[in-house]
Amino acid sequence: MSGALLPRVAVLDDYLHVARECADWSVLEGLCEVDFLHRQLQVPDEAAQVLAPYDALCHLRERTPMPRSLIERLPRLKFMTVTGKAHRTLDLAAATERGIVVSHVSAQEMPSNATPEMTWALILAAARHVAYEDRMVRAGRWQNTLGLLLEGRTLGLLGLGRVGQKVAAIGRAFGMRVIAWSPNLTAEAAAVHGVVRVDKEALFRDSDVLSVHLVLSERSRGVVGRAELALMKRSALLVNTSRGPIVDEAALIDALASGRLGGAGLDVFEQEPLPADSPLCRLDNVVLTPHLGYATRDTFEGFYRSTVEGLLEWLQGQGGSARAIHGRLHP
Repeated sequence: MSGALLPRVAVLDDYLHVARECADWSVLEGLCEVDFLHRQLQVPDEAAQVLAPYDALCHLRERTPMPRSLIERLPRLKFMTVTGKAHRTLDLAAATERGIVVSHVSAQEMPSNATPEMTWALILAAARHVAYEDRMVRAGRWQNTLGLLLEGRTLGLLGLGRVGQKVAAIGRAFGMRVIAWSPNLTAEAAAVHGVVRVDKEALFRDSDVLSVHLVLSERSRGVVGRAELALMKRSALLVNTSRGPIVDEAALIDALASGRLGGAGLDVFEQEPLPADSPLCRLDNVVLTPHLGYATRDTFEGFYRSTVEGLLEWLQGQGGSARAIHGRLHP
């Protein structure tokens, strides 16, 4: 088969130029042509133009949305791989109508401690003003703030799933009292993890550190709003490593800017990448990171190894990975 007839594959959003080194792509030689795309494409127009020649697309989490308006403009597209547990910005119905196979190639590949560790990096950085004091030291200033001692304080968890449970265990190791609330959490389920189940109002009122660990859905969107933030202690910290839209960003900005809330550590935002002119970027009492919760070398190696495996299965005519997405997408 001549090279011109081989299927063309685009590996999307390789911002860090690491996809090639994280897996053995040589197993695909002679079966397809692989291009690594290193910048974000604007959807739908720029993405439609750039991606039109490709037969397969390999996604890294949800970095490139795939709405119907884009899918319908990709005439050659036959196969997509998706990493992570969900792709909330992919229109699965539109792909299915087109006969495009969508393979969820890495449901089990993300190290389970990646996001809990990032959560605690932000908690500690916010509690001890690490980012701010780093800037001050570089500017020749010395000791400008007093930190928050975590021992003996209350850690509140908005959600006690896989990530929340690990965050809770670390909180207990710091000598913190751990409380939690979510719509379906029972006292018995919380107690298994050494956590006290409280009602929603008590969670916001009593927490010295409130960490968000809900899955984004229509029910959880905006669940942390002005009323909830108003319940929190003026010294309290809010940390979000889940999804930006769970927290009303405008309300959070107002609370931080007014001193109504002590501080925050944010790894996720309503719009990603976070615009440079966001008011969050002008606040000294917030630590900002670019959705690093899952971004470890171990995670990326797992993502890209499974991506190669999924491509190989599809190219060999097996119809994609057995771990295909069958169902629910989150808007």
